[in-house]
Amino acid sequence: MLTCSVIGATSFTGGELIRILARHPYVQIGCLTTRSDDGGYARDLVPLLGKENTLKTEKFNFKKVARNSDVVFLTLPHTQAMKVAGDFYDRGKLVIDLSSDFRLKQVRLYEKWYGAHHPRKQLLKKAVYGLPEVYRDQIRKTNLIANPGCYPTGALLGIYPLVRQKVIELDSIVIDSKSGVSGAGKKLSPGTQFCEVAENFAAYKVNRHQHTPEIEQVLSEAADENVQVTFVPHLLPVNRGILSTIYVRRKPKVKKERLVNAFQELADAEPFVKFLGCDRFPALRDVQHTNFCDIGISVDADSERVIVITAIDNLLKGASGQAVQNMNIRMGFPEDAGLVG
Repeated sequence: MLTCSVIGATSFTGGELIRILARHPYVQIGCLTTRSDDGGYARDLVPLLGKENTLKTEKFNFKKVARNSDVVFLTLPHTQAMKVAGDFYDRGKLVIDLSSDFRLKQVRLYEKWYGAHHPRKQLLKKAVYGLPEVYRDQIRKTNLIANPGCYPTGALLGIYPLVRQKVIELDSIVIDSKSGVSGAGKKLSPGTQFCEVAENFAAYKVNRHQHTPEIEQVLSEAADENVQVTFVPHLLPVNRGILSTIYVRRKPKVKKERLVNAFQELADAEPFVKFLGCDRFPALRDVQHTNFCDIGISVDADSERVIVITAIDNLLKGASGQAVQNMNIRMGFPEDAGLVG
């Protein structure tokens, strides 16, 4: 059995990892660590473990985790994961980092968007961006996986097939995304308190959200030229899920069937992508508590306008579920192990 540890186990994504790993047929849980308290029974954090489960969360001890782990999942805040990730990587562990610290290949971009020096910048070139639908072959060969952000996951799966097949105008991409409040994490802030979120709906970080360069990086690689997008995130008064509405222009003379085929080919090849077809669109309830991304499109017959709508669960396909999917790929397990059934 493979032994997996979760650093930051009391976070929303940490709790989801515990739930998935506890039922995974090929792994066992090693250490569960927390920065916030002295620990306690994991069953109090994840009741689905059952009342007899004896797993505990405890204060982080690097040597203990390294000694008792084959795989280390990091759910630490951005800018705080990089050193720990690098230390485990140096010990030969498979590191799956759910922060943003290794997602961007250019250190100047990281420092611009996150306002922090990167002490392990030499590892940026070695890390693989963990979007399986794009980088599966590279994921199979690396020991440092940079799990994608939740917004980029939903957005990229709705755009990448069109960019790869060169059927849209690259300067036309507008991404309008709405996320549940769990995407902000457990840290207390005025903007995510109940009285601020309930019965409310608002955009935030317009033209300055830190997930923007992730999206542009992947699309630029696919297009083999610089791609810039307009990305506007919004906060929904719901617990979980991201719905992204993406607006693009198809190139002249590109037929509707070619757009449909691009998504159908993606869905046929990918275990966690479902294509609903033309003029059928996903809702959050369709994907909540799953690792799936559902996609629907609309193609305007009288113009070049195309609308793509995607839905994911931000805590699963947008975070912990995708992290386990990446582990499964890297270790040669069935890709859906622990994620279905």
